[in-house]
Amino acid sequence: MGILVQKFGGTSLSTPAAREHVIRHVKRELASGFSLVVVVSAMGRKGEPYATDTLLDWAVQNGDALPNREKDLLMCCGEIISATTLCGLLEHEGVPATVLTGAQAGFVTDNNYGNARILDVRTERILRELREHKVVIVTGFQGQTEAGDFTTLGRGGSDTSATALGAALRADMVDIYTDVDGILTADPRIVEDAKQLTYVSYTEICNMAYQGAKVIHPRAVEIAMQAQIPVRVRSTFSEAEGTLVTHPEGFSDVSHGVVDRFVTGIAYVSNVTQISVECPEGNGTGVQLQIFKSMADNGISVDFINVTPTEALYTVNDDKSEQAIAALQELGLRPSSLSGCAKVSVIGGGINGVPGIMARIVEALSSQNIQILQSADSNTTIWVLVKKEDMVQSLRALHAKFELHR
Repeated sequence: MGILVQKFGGTSLSTPAAREHVIRHVKRELASGFSLVVVVSAMGRKGEPYATDTLLDWAVQNGDALPNREKDLLMCCGEIISATTLCGLLEHEGVPATVLTGAQAGFVTDNNYGNARILDVRTERILRELREHKVVIVTGFQGQTEAGDFTTLGRGGSDTSATALGAALRADMVDIYTDVDGILTADPRIVEDAKQLTYVSYTEICNMAYQGAKVIHPRAVEIAMQAQIPVRVRSTFSEAEGTLVTHPEGFSDVSHGVVDRFVTGIAYVSNVTQISVECPEGNGTGVQLQIFKSMADNGISVDFINVTPTEALYTVNDDKSEQAIAALQELGLRPSSLSGCAKVSVIGGGINGVPGIMARIVEALSSQNIQILQSADSNTTIWVLVKKEDMVQSLRALHAKFELHR
C-alpha cells in the first residue's frame, strides 16, 4: 500500500466525541496498510476557543492594529493546538505519531500574508518520518517564506495543504473529512431532496465550489486535478465512502459504467448587487476601461460581467456596492444599481453543446414567475441572476426541473 492523506476540518476535531471518530478513521487506514499523513484545521468555529475566527477577534479586541505578518503568526496557533492534541490522543492509543508545522512539512510560500501561494512542497522530512512508521500530523493552512516567516494560505487553506501534500507525495488518495456525508446536488438546508453524489469530476466540483458550495475549496481541487490525485469527500461521523472526485474516466470504478448526465448540481451566491452603467455611443470602450480600472483601483472584485457597446453590467458583493457606486460617480458616471440579488448556477460537465438547457432553465423559473435579471454561461455552468427573495424557489425549481433528486 502507498500513502494516504487525510484532512480533518474544525468540526471533526472540536469535541472529545468527534476526535474519537478521527482516531477510528486513522486506525482503520493504518490497518489497511497505508502510510498516513493527517492534515488538521483549527478546532471548532467562531466563538470556540481555538478557532481561527476567534483568534482574529482576539486581535481586534486588543488594538486591532496587528500587522499582517504577525497576524499570520497568531492564526497559525489554532492548527498547532489541533495537531498536538491529536498527536497526544494517538500516542495514548499506542499509535506512534509526530507533528510537523507547515514550515517543517516543507511548505514554501510567497510573502502574501493572509493569502499566501504555495511555491514548493519539500517532502524530505515527511518521508523520513513515514519510514519510521509514524503517523505524520501536519498543521494545515500554513507555510513559510524562504526568509523563515510563517504564512497562512487563506480561507480553505487546510484543503489546499492536503491536496498539495497529496500531489507532492504522489499519494494514492486524499480524503477530506467534514461534517456532511459527501457532495450533494444542492444545499440540503434549502433543497430538502438534495441527493448525495457518488462521483463528480474535478471541473464540476471546482465550479460548484466557486459558485457557492462550501464542501471543499476550489484551489484544492485544482491542485488535485493537475496532479491527477483522486479525492474523496467523506463524513467524519460515518464509515460511508462519500463522494469521489476524479476525472470522468475514473467514474467507471465506482459506477460500473458512466451515467450520461447533463447537470450535476445547483449552487448559489447571495447578497450581490447588480450595477449597470450606460456607455455613450462612440466612446463605449473608453468608458468601460474607466469603469473596470476604477473597480480594480478600489480593490473591488467584479463578477457576472456583460459588456455591450452601450452598457456595462456586472455584480459586486452587497457590502462593496456603496463604495463601487461612489467610485463610478467620481468619474462623472451615472450608475444604476439593484441590491439584494442572488447568483444561481446550474453546473454540469454535460452542458456544453447540448441544445435546450437554457430553455429548460427559463421554463423552470418562468413557471414560478421568477424574473431573470441577467445570465451568462461557460462550458460547464449557466448562471442566472435573480432577486434574493426568489433565490430559494429558483434553487428548488431548477433542482426539480433537471430531476437531480433521482
